[in-house]
Amino acid sequence: MLSLGQDEIAKYPFLADAGQYLRDKGFSLEQFGSDPDLKQLIIKAYERIEVAANGQIYKSDLSEDQVLKQSALPREVFSFLLAIVLLKLSNAHTLIKRFALAEARRAEKYLERDLGNISDESKKQLAVKVINDLFSIQVEKIEDNFVIPISDYIKHSINFHEREWKLINRHVENGLVFLSSHETVRLIRKELGSYINLKINNSKTPSMIPGFEEYVEKLVSLSKKFSSVIVTTGEYPPCIKHAIEVLEKGENLPHSGRFMLATYLLSKGQTVEQIVPLFKNAPDYNERVTTYQLNHLAGTSGSSTKYSCPSCEKLRTQSLCFATSECENIISPLQFGKRRIS
Repeated sequence: MLSLGQDEIAKYPFLADAGQYLRDKGFSLEQFGSDPDLKQLIIKAYERIEVAANGQIYKSDLSEDQVLKQSALPREVFSFLLAIVLLKLSNAHTLIKRFALAEARRAEKYLERDLGNISDESKKQLAVKVINDLFSIQVEKIEDNFVIPISDYIKHSINFHEREWKLINRHVENGLVFLSSHETVRLIRKELGSYINLKINNSKTPSMIPGFEEYVEKLVSLSKKFSSVIVTTGEYPPCIKHAIEVLEKGENLPHSGRFMLATYLLSKGQTVEQIVPLFKNAPDYNERVTTYQLNHLAGTSGSSTKYSCPSCEKLRTQSLCFATSECENIISPLQFGKRRIS
């Protein structure tokens, strides 16, 4: 657990043990529901979620990134903690995702400022430690730039499709990639949101607390605004289309490509009997071996293990990805062709 001062707890409440902070201050959740003064913090927590749901960033009670008023610290931490309690009680998964993303964007702003702080070395070191501890990125400062190992850069920039994020377009020296403070923090935005989302989902759901009911009901109603239906086009993703085309031409598809194609089709509900003919033009085709291998992947040949389709990240490392603009924001071929409608 990172050692945080009061300013840092206010800026990065998801890093602290907020529940312990609550107990240290001598409060229980029941008190927030019954005490008129404390109940104002439930309202603030609800508003914090509402702001996030609308795609905005919560405006903190901080001045120049510092807790100048002692009362601001508990308001910041308690509103975050109570927001999690409300989200868990309402079981609003869509709102949790939106809240996590908004909190990540809020934290990103503070991380960038702390990382580029030239007057307070401790703030810069904390930002470096956060990035290192949470995302295993070794950050160092060289003059006016930050540098990270090429391996870290490739791992964390793999989902960026803009030209400027391609390694060939970066300043690289001695195995290190040079970045600004903004680029360093931008590199972890998605993962930071995922970290907060996971932390919320892994927290325990309490029983309903008297005094919280009104705001839980309001969240349930709010979540319905963002409910959606997933429709599927039925089209194959580019990687699957390419694999099928290779086989149809009678060319050799590498083992990793066959694994991808088979596990994708099995996940989509096709049977072994339906899939086998796809491989008949392969140079080394053997119906008995192909059938056996497909049954193995399906978990029906003695082993109960059913293999999953590789992620897009894995396919990129295997040179099996042929992404188009329609692949944007998906992390698995199984998500291709799915879109949400209100």
